[in-house]
Amino acid sequence: MVYGYIRVSTDHQTTENQRFEIKKFCEKQGLTIDCWIEETISSTKDLNKRKLGRLIKRIQKDDLIIASELSRLGRNLLQIMSILHHCMDIGAKIWTIKDNYRLGADITSKVLAFAFGLSAEIERNLISQRTKEALARVKSEGGRIGRPRGSRNVSKLKGRENYIKEKLAGGKTKFEIAQKLRVHRDTLSKFITVNGIPFEENVCQSSGTD
Repeated sequence: MVYGYIRVSTDHQTTENQRFEIKKFCEKQGLTIDCWIEETISSTKDLNKRKLGRLIKRIQKDDLIIASELSRLGRNLLQIMSILHHCMDIGAKIWTIKDNYRLGADITSKVLAFAFGLSAEIERNLISQRTKEALARVKSEGGRIGRPRGSRNVSKLKGRENYIKEKLAGGKTKFEIAQKLRVHRDTLSKFITVNGIPFEENVCQSSGTD
């Protein structure tokens, strides 16, 4: 299958110029477009939300995608290289007209794919290192790392305010109520505080007999 891919960023731009370029190119190369993929969307959108993303998932070995230029495919080099890497893995090709790329199983494509893999690995390492440094700084400054204790599953208690008020008024402890609602006691305490539910801590003392 030969796919013609056309993308414009806004409704004010026309797809006709790109279509003309691709048709003219195919005539010279003796190719016929089997399927046109057109979309009006910014390249900054997630690839999975674009028609191109769906196309990349279904292309097969020896399929060819033709675009007017490489910038039509992605917002940056890493995204473009990711698309290329996927196509190379399954044996598909990407050709562009203005910048004259013939990306497939040739040595140039393999070098670019290697560069992508190396760049992606370096970027992951940099992100990991920056994250570790930021966490270490927060910890050294006395900040709390991670989710505040008792904050998990607070949403489970939404709508149970009256139930909690009644149980508290009836002398039930936080622990007992939390068990009944299947949440942690700290979660219940946070919910009570945030929602201003009146509560007086009962201190039970056992009395002995002489």
